Amino acid sequence: MEALFERILLLKRVPFFEMLRTEQLSQVALLLDEIGWVAGEVVFFKGDMGDDMYIITRGRIGISLLDDVSIKTFVAELGPGECFGEMGLLDDLPRSATAHVMADGEAFVLSKDKLHGLLLSYPELGIGMLRAMSRRLRQVNDTLTAQPPTLQKPVK
Repeated sequence: MEALFERILLLKRVPFFEMLRTEQLSQVALLLDEIGWVAGEVVFFKGDMGDDMYIITRGRIGISLLDDVSIKTFVAELGPGECFGEMGLLDDLPRSATAHVMADGEAFVLSKDKLHGLLLSYPELGIGMLRAMSRRLRQVNDTLTAQPPTLQKPVK
C-alpha cells in the first residue's frame, strides 16, 4: 500500500498527469513497471522505434540530439519527476534523440498500449500531456531565442 501511495505522490508532481484525480492516478500507478540503469548506459538511441515512456524516480538522464553517442552534450538534463520518451508513443516516429544515463537511476515505465488505453479512459490525461508538451516547446523557444545559434550545451 505504501508503494502505491508513493507512486501516486510522484505522479501528482508529473506535469503529464496533473489533470488526473487521485483515484485516476491510483489506476495509472498500478500500470507502471519499474526499470533501473547505471551511469554510462544508454536508455535508447536516436532513430530507435519507441514503445515505452519513462518517469524518472531517481538519477539523471541527459538528452542528446547528436548521432555520435560518444559525444555527451545534452539539450536537456532530466531528474526525478520528469518524463522522457513519450514522443514516439504519440507520433509513431523513431526516437528524435538519445537518452544517456548520467547518474545511476530508476524509472517507472509506461508502454504505448497502456498509455493509449489510459488516454481513452481519461481524456483529461491527453489535455495534461498537451499542456506539458506545449510548456516544453515554449522552453525550447525561449532557449533558442536567448542563445542562437547553438542547440546544445556541453556537459561539464
